[in-house]
Amino acid sequence: MLEAIAQIEANIENLGFEEFRADRFRQLGIERCLEIISEASRHIPAAVKARHGTVPWRRIGDIGNRLRHAYHAIDSAIVWNIVTGELRDLKQTLEEIMREARK
Repeated sequence: MLEAIAQIEANIENLGFEEFRADRFRQLGIERCLEIISEASRHIPAAVKARHGTVPWRRIGDIGNRLRHAYHAIDSAIVWNIVTGELRDLKQTLEEIMREARK
């Protein structure tokens, strides 16, 4: 998940929404990274998710289904809001989970 987040961060660095919206190939790559994050989130143990209950684990899992099955109706503004607003908190939580796992 952290690797996919890093890929997204690298691909949106110094990028504005209009550039993102105009670059369909970049959108598809970022959507694929979100699918990976979604699928990987389903494999996080329930106990770990419970300790980090502020993370919207269900929504993270659900976005993958939307990207896979309703790909024709994906709103680039929603994707943009996820990658520029919500991923930062998820990344911090994942880094915390990794630190906990190393103890």
